[in-house]
Amino acid sequence: MSDIRQWRGASDRLRLLGHPVRLALLAELSKAPKCVTDMQDLLEVRQANVSQHLAMLRQARIVDYHEDGNVRCYYILRPRLVGDLLRFLGREYPSEPKTAVQIRRAAGARRNQRAARTTAA
Repeated sequence: MSDIRQWRGASDRLRLLGHPVRLALLAELSKAPKCVTDMQDLLEVRQANVSQHLAMLRQARIVDYHEDGNVRCYYILRPRLVGDLLRFLGREYPSEPKTAVQIRRAAGARRNQRAARTTAA
């Protein structure tokens, strides 16, 4: 049986990543490191807003930056995570309707498996 508590961290990450500006920032940074002003121009978002979202992503250790004077250039700290996320979000997932018979059959098979385990124990 699945424990709800194990999904709390995943839920927090999804909430963090579920903002269009943060996703756009990750998409741009996945191409190459960029400075805040570059991202501001690319996304047409105010600098303060870009910085706020980058701070959240940095706190979650998804991005990081290097500083050169007053200029911060950000890069992806966890490229596999971001790559997987962007691939997942960029795909189409068609719906797969099932008939009532298919549902009953699948539910019955699950019940039979559970009953067999109970009997074997």
